[in-house]
Amino acid sequence: MTDSELDLVYTRLCKTMTELGEAHSPLFLARFALLAIERIGDADTALRLVDDAHHGMVCAAPPDATGPGSAAAQQ
Repeated sequence: MTDSELDLVYTRLCKTMTELGEAHSPLFLARFALLAIERIGDADTALRLVDDAHHGMVCAAPPDATGPGSAAAQQ
């Protein structure tokens, strides 16, 4: 996939979530993830992607977050 194609897909994803509204976005993303996992067709690849996405979220947490590794959790 080219950078241009990636941008096209990501833009469609974002516009779709905007159209559905904040309340429906989590369900849409869950459905999208299940469809993508099925299309990937390989459990090891899908599990690595889940881990990669999780790692990105943990690292992106703001310093005042209350998750593991946060300043609040370490007090």
